[in-house]
Amino acid sequence: MSIFTSIASSNPLQNAFFQSLPTVHISTKRRKRPLIEMKKSMDELVPIYSTRRAFNVSILTVILSIPFSSFAMAIDEVLELERYTDSAQGFTLLKPSSWIKVDKAGATVLFQDANKGSNNVGVVVIPVKITTLSQFGTPQFVADKLILAEKRKESTKEAEVVSVSERTGEGGLQVYEFEYKVDSTRGGLKRILSAAFVASGKLYLLNIAHSDGLESPINPDKRNTLEQILHSFDIAPST
Repeated sequence: MSIFTSIASSNPLQNAFFQSLPTVHISTKRRKRPLIEMKKSMDELVPIYSTRRAFNVSILTVILSIPFSSFAMAIDEVLELERYTDSAQGFTLLKPSSWIKVDKAGATVLFQDANKGSNNVGVVVIPVKITTLSQFGTPQFVADKLILAEKRKESTKEAEVVSVSERTGEGGLQVYEFEYKVDSTRGGLKRILSAAFVASGKLYLLNIAHSDGLESPINPDKRNTLEQILHSFDIAPST
């Protein structure tokens, strides 16, 4: 979150083995087995077969009773979103319902993945003297400032802008959106999605950070969810 603050202010076996084995003479004459004995053997097999079949059926029943979503969850967490509105500060956005709210110096609000704290969604609200975001600079200008701030960190190994865009928010509000990736000694490779707007003498900054390394890349569904959060960031509707 300190980035935004700085922006606001600036193997086989051998044949010999088989040859060494003793010769065994096997009679090819078959001995008739009494019918009664054969029937008895079959009767003994029936309960064994029935038991195995019942065991296999029970396993199948258990598997089929587990919702498919449980298997999906083992692969990747499914993020469900809910609306969060801060009426006092005047902003609203969607956030993962399973992520917890934590206190952190410099952040107006911060939500973290309980299993991986480096995955988070945070908002910073800073008083400014400008009335529109364009007075601060173009979207590309702000993106360049974001990357510059990241590169100045000792932990940053590489930082690169992926995309820059602009959209219209509530009541014609000018909103800048950015996507960039950062590789650092703290948390490895991350994907960052950010948004910013100015309203009522305040600069509102959204920062969405999520791990996106080779071992755990963001899948399309999760990426889509993170983009929903990005596009939902807006000024709170007036009551």
